[in-house]
Amino acid sequence: MSTIFIVLPILTLLMFDLGLTLQVSDFRMFLTHPKPVFVGLVGQLVFLPLVALLLTHFLSIPPEFVVGLVLIACCPGGSSSNVFSMLAKGDVALSVSLTALSSVITLFTLPVIMEWVVSQSGILDGAQIQLPIGKLIMQNVFTMLVPISLGIAMRRYAREKAAKIEAVLSKIAFPCLVILAGTFFVQEFDSIRDHIGEMGLAVLALILVCISLGAALSFVFGLKGAQRRTIVIEVGMQNAAQAISLAASPFVFNDVKISIPAIIYALLMNIVLLIYTYVVRRMNSNS
Repeated sequence: MSTIFIVLPILTLLMFDLGLTLQVSDFRMFLTHPKPVFVGLVGQLVFLPLVALLLTHFLSIPPEFVVGLVLIACCPGGSSSNVFSMLAKGDVALSVSLTALSSVITLFTLPVIMEWVVSQSGILDGAQIQLPIGKLIMQNVFTMLVPISLGIAMRRYAREKAAKIEAVLSKIAFPCLVILAGTFFVQEFDSIRDHIGEMGLAVLALILVCISLGAALSFVFGLKGAQRRTIVIEVGMQNAAQAISLAASPFVFNDVKISIPAIIYALLMNIVLLIYTYVVRRMNSNS
């Protein structure tokens, strides 16, 4: 069975679950609390891709992994970031708003950035890496924008039913991500084993630099406490499921090797942020 029948349904389900946690007011937080939202969006949408591009410049990695690493950086934050913000005693409302806004904005920024990156990535297995922009946009619309919108609509017009569905989906969201990453890990085990050193280093560097960048941006703009912890998590945590789906989809890249950075990212990201939340909770309990 083609992995696409695993990838796209799981991503769509995760995005519908995200929509069930959102409401229209989450998209308006930029008007009421502009500074923390601005800092988070700039960190995610501007600095994150720049960091990924710089890392690929300094690290000698194959073209498909260059594309894969930048692809992660261009994806929005996932719903898991809201959970980590809660665990770290961050500003959950800010986290939800950043997730909502980045999910919409990256529908436009991701194709533009990735088209340029692909044009600079050279030859892959004797053929030019291709990125069909139209199909990428359509896949994002049907696997992200539509299910998120349906989730928001259900929460608004059928709140009780939405709450019951979200209670179930929230419990299976993380296992679904594990299944998604695990399926590709098994499928591409040989390639991952051969490149785990260089790609593990590149992915870990991306996570750590972006977490540090989130902390630095918060300091520069005078954000403290719960808002700073949320910015750190939002800048450091991207939607690995979307990156994997775009890499493996026959409608977009159709190359599982491009998904390898996202597979490694899905593992390391959760480990690093679990350590981060443990540390900040200990620091808060001791203060």
